[in-house]
Amino acid sequence: MNFKKITETDSNYNDLEKKSTGELVNIINSEDTTVASSVKKVLPDLIKLVDKIYINMIDGGRLFYIGAGTSGRLGILDASECPPTFGVSDELVVGIIAGGDKAIRKSQEFAEDDTEQGWIDLVKYNINSKDSVIGIAASGTTPYVVGAINKCAKEGILTGCITCNFNSPLAQVSNYPIEVIVGPEVVTGSSRMKAGTAQKLILNTISTTLMIKLGRIRDNKMIDMQLSNNKLINRAERILMNELNIDNDKAKSLLKKNKSVRKSIENNK
Repeated sequence: MNFKKITETDSNYNDLEKKSTGELVNIINSEDTTVASSVKKVLPDLIKLVDKIYINMIDGGRLFYIGAGTSGRLGILDASECPPTFGVSDELVVGIIAGGDKAIRKSQEFAEDDTEQGWIDLVKYNINSKDSVIGIAASGTTPYVVGAINKCAKEGILTGCITCNFNSPLAQVSNYPIEVIVGPEVVTGSSRMKAGTAQKLILNTISTTLMIKLGRIRDNKMIDMQLSNNKLINRAERILMNELNIDNDKAKSLLKKNKSVRKSIENNK
């Protein structure tokens, strides 16, 4: 198969340093508006991947994201938001980044170039055939990610990927590749921009859809969210007021007693 790094092709815009602030902002925004339509094109593939992961998760499996640099950080971001939003264990959706947690804030030189370390990092979590692993790499060539996904596939572990090039090495070793082609970046090769935005949209879709299917949402409300700050407590009170047709004082009392939106609803229906 032919493989071309579209993510590395030259920007459609020249002499960026000569442009005004207004020109630059409008150029970037114009390119950003194309991302959602690019993601829409891969929804059939995304549905297949989510359905397969869901089957694993109802059987007790976990979801792992693995990536390097921006891609790794986006996976960690999505995973870290699942416990407070949906009230699940922080072991259900796990983000892994090349170079370890210190790479979240500061780039770790050459960490992404190790073809063996990704699998080593997954083994630390006792990964098994009930689990699912999504490799995230805009280029689709990151050795850390490709090596991990390739090993997972050989071990019978469900694999997917999110990449922004067609027929990449990563897609070729993934069971369910998601190839979202967003085209050249405004700054040539800066895949933290459109490619990163596409990855974020897809990750949001994957985790949110899975959590809804796993029963973590009632109607359209986060009934399992963690009550970890005043904003969330106030939101929980509003949910109870609307769901149970009660006043604010009663909602506060139920939350104080049950420490949970779900329990407050279930115990008072």
